[in-house]
Amino acid sequence: MDEIALWQRYQDWLYHHEELNLYLDISRIRFDAAFIQQIQPKFAAAFAAMTALEQGAIANPDENRMVGHYWLRDPDRAPSPALKQDILSTIQDIKIFTEQVHTGKLCPPGQDKFTDLLCIGIGGSALGPQFVSEALTADQPPLKAHFIDNTDPAGIDRILHRLGDRLATTLVIVTSKSGGTPETRNAMVEVQHRFNQLGLNFAKQAVAVTGIDSNLEKVALQQGWLGTFPMHGWVGGRTSELSSVGLLPAALEGIDMIAILNGAKVMDAATRVAELRQNPAAMLAMSWYFVGEGQGLKDMVLLPYKDSLALFSRYLQQLVMESLGKEQDLNGQVVNQGIAVYGNKGSTDQHAYVQQLREGVNNFFVTFIEVLKDREGDSIAIDEGATAGDFLCGFLLGTRQALYDNQRDSITITVPQVTPEIVGALIALYERAVGLYAALVNINAYHQPGVEAGKKAAAGILQLQTDALDAVKAASGAMTIADLAAHINAAAQIETLYKILRHLNANERHIKLSGTPTDLSHLQVESR
Repeated sequence: MDEIALWQRYQDWLYHHEELNLYLDISRIRFDAAFIQQIQPKFAAAFAAMTALEQGAIANPDENRMVGHYWLRDPDRAPSPALKQDILSTIQDIKIFTEQVHTGKLCPPGQDKFTDLLCIGIGGSALGPQFVSEALTADQPPLKAHFIDNTDPAGIDRILHRLGDRLATTLVIVTSKSGGTPETRNAMVEVQHRFNQLGLNFAKQAVAVTGIDSNLEKVALQQGWLGTFPMHGWVGGRTSELSSVGLLPAALEGIDMIAILNGAKVMDAATRVAELRQNPAAMLAMSWYFVGEGQGLKDMVLLPYKDSLALFSRYLQQLVMESLGKEQDLNGQVVNQGIAVYGNKGSTDQHAYVQQLREGVNNFFVTFIEVLKDREGDSIAIDEGATAGDFLCGFLLGTRQALYDNQRDSITITVPQVTPEIVGALIALYERAVGLYAALVNINAYHQPGVEAGKKAAAGILQLQTDALDAVKAASGAMTIADLAAHINAAAQIETLYKILRHLNANERHIKLSGTPTDLSHLQVESR
């Protein structure tokens, strides 16, 4: 296609949101008029499905739950006065709590103010808050945020060592809907242990974001934590950033949470429009459907050309992949749907994997995110008439052109600058695009049976460890791994058993392995 034709196609398919000054360009996706005509009936059904969702339809049949993250930024749309009041009350409670922390009315024992924020959570309880923190936190925030988002002991130690003496002035947020999420529970226990070692009162420096009547809420109330904030069943983890999960840490970091909510509300209104060309989320979903032939055949590569948006791809990995990665469709047919998401930032990627994007296997499409404003204040000239920001813009436009010239598809989202309103709008844009795409391919975007299967498997492995340790302790001497497996009726799991024992041995815990690792059949296990 020549430059004049491309220019016309760009104009034909450029979406602009006037209030947000956000642009969406899908002109470099190679769909044609026949495809647009063909997909219109699917979109009619998808728009209807999204309307029903917002009105309170049961969207997660596994748990008989509504899906109401849209109500969080527009409480008037909540299906009952009680839900509306709950949302408004939570926002007000976060405001009051934040003001008390910032002014020092709420402070650690024996200290003037909190200086740091330690957020403990995993998945949706960590990815959204981390993304927003990286994108929007000021250079000198009222509280500096730190995150523990795994059960890696060395990772936990690293964060606690970095806090050092400031643990005495650190506010801890523990986020878990059930209170039983192993990674979050483990990290909380580790942090409580460090507090005890230092003679600090954990309860006087902790708040919980959790489900109503959850085990975590009960513990927080019994121990007298500083407060609890709700995680409602009708908000899924991957769509929880604009609930207490994300709003509380953002507010404590000095980020304008109301502006984030307003940006999302404005985008929600735009993405309710039941017309493809006037709905940016529908345009995204249509592009995903076209490039992947409705089967997720191509990966989504996200390249934001702004350092502050570097974590957006990690946030979208969960939102997109947990929502769309499904074995069965709504009719129970095996479809193995999904779109893989990865990315980093521009122009870093031009020195990493853009070489493969340009000339390697064509199994992807790129989404560029362009930020028009370079920085606050003026920029110096690096070369005659060109600033560092001009180079960044040039790299984006050049990469976009180079990819298109070699038959690689791309989408470009352009925003004026990275503000709370824009971050809220981007979150809402992708939440709606995921919901619409799921409707197009006839899957449920709001349950995650694969995640639950992984949790159950992990619980089984920990039980196998307990059985093995009990047997080794009760034995009169050393035994082979095969004998141990037979003794605890785990012959079919002997490889897993070996890996459990190897891990325990490496950490000098309870058992000792002796023999040659390359001769596993004669490896001996005994109590340490």
